[in-house]
Amino acid sequence: MFDSIGWPELLVLIVVGLFVLGPERLPQGAAWLGRTIRQVKEYATGAREQIRSELGPEFDELRKPLEDLRGIRNFNPRSAVTKHLFDGENPLDGITNGNGQQPKPADPPKPQPRPLAPGERPPYDSDAT
Repeated sequence: MFDSIGWPELLVLIVVGLFVLGPERLPQGAAWLGRTIRQVKEYATGAREQIRSELGPEFDELRKPLEDLRGIRNFNPRSAVTKHLFDGENPLDGITNGNGQQPKPADPPKPQPRPLAPGERPPYDSDAT
């Protein structure tokens, strides 16, 4: 929940809280904030469990596309190339498209033929025979 808040931000929040609430009310405010965050987490867990119990096995089917999206969002090209070259793993193995199938790699683009100059012969194409 608070993954993006580091120590400098936390220190700034404490100093602001000290100025706003004062030293005598700061511990009470911190305790209230802790209780409120704990209660919100309990509500979220209860709602998730209620949805899971109502949907049953369909709940896992709904979560799979979201986990695939999370995997794509966290995709790092550098680590993917490193895994593929050095570990022999395909980084796209777990990623599927909306139909539950793995996406097919795109064909490499074909070079566009350039116009020939007057008197120039076309290059020999061994694949055309």
